Amino acid sequence: MFTHIMVGTNDIERARGFYDAALGALGLKNLLPPEAPRLAYRSDTGAFVVGKPANGEPATFGNGAMVSFVAPDQAAVEAFHAGGLAAGGTCEGAPGTRTGGGSPMYGAYLRDPEGNKISAFARPK
Repeated sequence: MFTHIMVGTNDIERARGFYDAALGALGLKNLLPPEAPRLAYRSDTGAFVVGKPANGEPATFGNGAMVSFVAPDQAAVEAFHAGGLAAGGTCEGAPGTRTGGGSPMYGAYLRDPEGNKISAFARPK
């Protein structure tokens, strides 16, 4: 359904530390060189991009917006959450089982240093 999703940042190096820690725990790596003006994490199903807004205005988070990543298992969800917290993120929901969407899933929620809300979820095996 998506080719890519992008969120904004005002500090690319702070974003790099956060996303390398959180998304690295899910097996995703930034594919762009350190001098690039943005970050790009790609999987077989799409890309997640972080950068300064193209219009030159300050980046702000979307109220009500969230991006959720697939995690291979509960341990990856826990590592995503711990890595994101250690790299300057804030907790929006500790790792645990969520049952609201029909079948239970294991997930966690974070806000990046700019306030963007992200999560990671693993389906039970």
